[in-house]
Amino acid sequence: MSKLPRQIWILALGRLLSEIGSGFTIFYAPIFFVQQVGLSATSVGLALGSASISGIAGRLISGTYADRWGRKPVLLLATLVLAIACFIFTITNDFPTLIVGCLIQGFGLGLYWPANEAIVADLTTGEDRRFAYAITRLADNVGMGLGIIAGGFLIGSTGAYRYLFMIDGISFCCFFITIALAIRETLQPHKIAPQFISGYSTALRDRRLLVYVLVNIILTVYISQTQVTLPLYFSGFVSQSDAPGFNPQVISTLFTGHLLITIACQLPILKLLRRLNHARSLMISGGFWLLGFICITATGTSNNYQLVWASLGLGLFAVAIVAYTPTASALIADLAPPSLRGVYTSINSLCWAAGYAIGPPLGGWALDQSPAFAHNFWLGLAATVPIVWVILWWLERLVGIEDSE
Repeated sequence: MSKLPRQIWILALGRLLSEIGSGFTIFYAPIFFVQQVGLSATSVGLALGSASISGIAGRLISGTYADRWGRKPVLLLATLVLAIACFIFTITNDFPTLIVGCLIQGFGLGLYWPANEAIVADLTTGEDRRFAYAITRLADNVGMGLGIIAGGFLIGSTGAYRYLFMIDGISFCCFFITIALAIRETLQPHKIAPQFISGYSTALRDRRLLVYVLVNIILTVYISQTQVTLPLYFSGFVSQSDAPGFNPQVISTLFTGHLLITIACQLPILKLLRRLNHARSLMISGGFWLLGFICITATGTSNNYQLVWASLGLGLFAVAIVAYTPTASALIADLAPPSLRGVYTSINSLCWAAGYAIGPPLGGWALDQSPAFAHNFWLGLAATVPIVWVILWWLERLVGIEDSE
């Protein structure tokens, strides 16, 4: 870890700054737009899911031009677009404006992730690569945790949700300055990518990549449920003697604990999994998702110990996520030829776009049904984990075949 290039640490610092702002909003935005603005859970889910539509365009553009123009200019553009989206959310009072903000945000995120992940891949190799991705994800989680704590305090003391969006926009402006002043271009001039169509067509002929895409979409659907659907579920479907759901301060505390576990487990889990190949590490992540979904069902259906079940479920999700994120990023970097790293990381990011296009509307729709349906929704997600294991077994075989040829 000490051998990581200085650029990795600078990039991690910038990501920490931006995630502090994101932590202000990501868990509180669905609650705000449903409970304060008055939109339905389904409409908010659709709006948040619409970000994936523009995100597809952003990811395709980023993947190609990060391999042609360079990583840095694409990353600078992304942070500016994301700042604009945050300022639009600050003035949002209706569904059409929310859609506009989400579409702009989705485009910015689409530009952001392929270029960002390509920088890490450019600067690292082998086992250092997985550690580098773990460090940058750790910075994301620390920033998110600080943001959630501060956001919960601000909402609890003032109720001023809109200030959260403004602060998020400012954090992206700070990240823009960090990139402009401290990040150098990592694209090697002699590794220029092919044209747009040929680059993606070459990548999509990689059988290993196609199988990975399938499993990655399912896993990102899981993550979207924890970030978007779960706060709404906790606020409206957990029956307690003194209130119909957890209040914002309790939700803030739960997710802060979730992120603290994520931060604490990031490097230890990575060390435990380093002896396993990428596919088997992802299988272990799937097992923790399954157990976590069962605990969330118990949170809503049990008459006692709801906070215990919720805490246990979020703790299991934290381990699932830290087993997943650096492993998935390292896997896609290992699969990618150097000249197509932007394209491959773009496809990896498109999996997130697909997962977030499916997840929030699906979760919002489930919560708009009967309470019994909402409770069983989590068991339905648990039932999909064995499918994930089968796909990962297939991926492991394909990677082994390719490596032996």
